[in-house]
Amino acid sequence: MNWISNYVRPKINSLFSRREVPENLWTKCPECGTMLFHRELKDNLNVCTSCDHHMPVTPRERFADLFDGGIFTEVAVPEPVQDPLHFRDQKKYPDRMKAAQKATGEKEAMLVAEGEMGRTPIVAAAQDFTFMGGSMGMYVGNAIIAAAERAVELKRPLILFSAAGGARMQEGILSLMQMPRTTVAVEMLREAGLPYIVVLTHPTTGGVTASYAMLGDIHIAEPNALICFAGPRVIEQTIREKLPEGFQRAEYLLDHGMLDRVTDRRKMREELVTITRMLLGLPPAVMGELPSPSDAELIPADVPAEAKAPAEPAPKADEAKKANKAR
Repeated sequence: MNWISNYVRPKINSLFSRREVPENLWTKCPECGTMLFHRELKDNLNVCTSCDHHMPVTPRERFADLFDGGIFTEVAVPEPVQDPLHFRDQKKYPDRMKAAQKATGEKEAMLVAEGEMGRTPIVAAAQDFTFMGGSMGMYVGNAIIAAAERAVELKRPLILFSAAGGARMQEGILSLMQMPRTTVAVEMLREAGLPYIVVLTHPTTGGVTASYAMLGDIHIAEPNALICFAGPRVIEQTIREKLPEGFQRAEYLLDHGMLDRVTDRRKMREELVTITRMLLGLPPAVMGELPSPSDAELIPADVPAEAKAPAEPAPKADEAKKANKAR
């Protein structure tokens, strides 16, 4: 009985009472292999606390950190023609779109929003690499044009976060046509005298790099982001030579004059606020809020205590008359 009660019964109870641990509580850093708790990783803006590796972040998560209080308003984007080429490879193009929409919860690969950043009104656009590799299709072209038109209408700067594998092959030549369209949209901002700031994140490649991603007034990149037209593997296979260490990474491009800054994601908002207000000719932003002073703090310290006490209300007229009659 001791063996049954001491070993078998607890074993059976543990099997039936075992709780399932959610799989998304921990994330393994792909760079250093450190296991990171999901809340700790989210509070650190998806940056590894061990090696500072920058992991992907969705446009909504990015906007929640960018805008004051995480409050922003989405800008409507015109809907393009669905599947204009009736493209099909292993799957139909509409089926791929539905799968991407279900996986990401977003309608397309770019989100456009407006709001305040450090009390500075801006318009922002961000690409989602998890949505079909952030590929540039007609919707992305419409989104950038809508963002530029909204910025011109409100006279606000435009900040764009790029993350893409290039043009969307399922839309063929229509996808490549977005390169000149977005270039015209950027020119609208320049004619209006409005700043256009581009933040290049990992990865930014292909036709996106060859168009709106490299036309900004200021180019900022996240650390170790891959930024190129053709990837290093393709170049090595073409020229049959070994490329330099860190070739086409953000730090390499900064050293060779293609970028203005390489900024950690945790300091990106402060950097953008400073640069935006500088380009707009505004005074430096207030980085903290001071509490309103109380009544006691408004009275100088050298005032006598009698003066600090509130004065008694003056007697009413009727009370004054009664006092005179009593005399």
